[in-house]
Amino acid sequence: MQGTDSVLQAILERRSIRKYTDAPVSRENLLTILDAGRWAPSGLNNQPWRFLVILPDDPRRERLEACTRYAHIVRTAGALIAVLLERSAMYSPMKDHQGAGACVQNMLLAAHALGLGAVWLGQIINDQDAALSALSLSPDEYELQAVIALGHPATAGASSRKNLAELLLEEF
Repeated sequence: MQGTDSVLQAILERRSIRKYTDAPVSRENLLTILDAGRWAPSGLNNQPWRFLVILPDDPRRERLEACTRYAHIVRTAGALIAVLLERSAMYSPMKDHQGAGACVQNMLLAAHALGLGAVWLGQIINDQDAALSALSLSPDEYELQAVIALGHPATAGASSRKNLAELLLEEF
C-alpha cells in the first residue's frame, strides 16, 4: 500500500526545524497545513481547536517573542500558527488536550510533506496569561496549546530515539 508507505516515511523522516530562509510561506501551503490539523481526531468529534496564523508583519509576533526563550525562532519563522482550545467547545480536558496534540502532529507532518520545516514550540505555554495577552486573546475563552513555527528550511534536522525495547513495559 503506497499511501501507507508514504505516511510511515513522513513519520520517520520529519524533524524539528528551527532555522528558516527568508522565502515566504504561501497562503496555499498554510491552508493545507491548517486543513491537516482540522482533520485530527477529537473526543466526540468536538474539534475544539482554533488556529491563529501570524505572518512576519503582524505586530503580535514581537509581543509573542517576549513570551518564550525561543524568541529567535518566533522572530525568523516564515509563519507562526498558534493552536488553541476554545474553552466553550471543550468537553473533557484530557481528551481535548490529547486531540490538540494530534492536531499539532498532523500539521507538522503536513508541513514536512510540503517541503517546509516546522517546530512545535511548547515552552511558550508555560505562561498562558502572557502568551494569550500577546495574541490579544482572553484566557477565559482560549487555552494556548502550542505555537508552530514554520518556514522554508535553512538547515536539516537531526534526532534520535530510544530503542523500542526501552519503551515497552513488557515483551509481547
